Amino acid sequence: MKKFFSTCILFAISVYQLQAQSIIVNYKDYTIDKNKTGIDSSFNQFLLPYTDSIHRSMQQVIGFSIYGMMKKQPESSLGNFMADAMKIIIEKKLNKKIDAAFINYGGIRSYLPKGNITIGNMFELMPFDNMIVLQQVSGKILKEFLNKIAEEGGWPLTGISFEIKNKTAVKVYVNNEPLNEMATYTIANSDYIANGGGGCSMLKGISYTSTGYLVRNALIDYTMMLTTQNKPIDTTIKHRITNSNE
Repeated sequence: MKKFFSTCILFAISVYQLQAQSIIVNYKDYTIDKNKTGIDSSFNQFLLPYTDSIHRSMQQVIGFSIYGMMKKQPESSLGNFMADAMKIIIEKKLNKKIDAAFINYGGIRSYLPKGNITIGNMFELMPFDNMIVLQQVSGKILKEFLNKIAEEGGWPLTGISFEIKNKTAVKVYVNNEPLNEMATYTIANSDYIANGGGGCSMLKGISYTSTGYLVRNALIDYTMMLTTQNKPIDTTIKHRITNSNE
């Protein structure tokens, strides 16, 4: 037993000494070329049941778009759809009123085509597993957040409207009432943004509650809800964010 422990100690010392030294690592790049490496048929056969299952799931039609929707700034029908989906689904799931919901513009990675909309379309649109979280923020912090959104040209949102003037949010309304910097508002965001991502340092450090719901899942469930109501997923420009003419 003593010999065993001695061996372990010597090994640990050797590792420590190696870590303390400047070690030069030589490596060589290898190009992966399917024409040269070939296909492992046995491994392909092993993956086949899982691949087929995923393909079937991704091709499942959950909704319909009459016109198709693209993202753009300061506002778009696609962004309005996404923000509405987040707010409506979370309010329904938690039976809780939310003042506003936001979608990180940079996190929108695709579009929704005209015609049938599939689960795969939603994964392309929102490929990240970002969780929806709720934060209680003061009107002052909310204004800072909106200024950041204005600086970047506008993000999808719902529950709020404002104008962009000199890259700043002006004439801000929350639920059709002027923003009160002394009030407290409940907002929904992705955990990425709530943790200060996307340059939103004003939100970092403010406690949040996880809804246990992915942004992507909210989009899917909202689309399916509209389909059961015989409604397409298309939304319109609602002048939530406009560029000031002053």
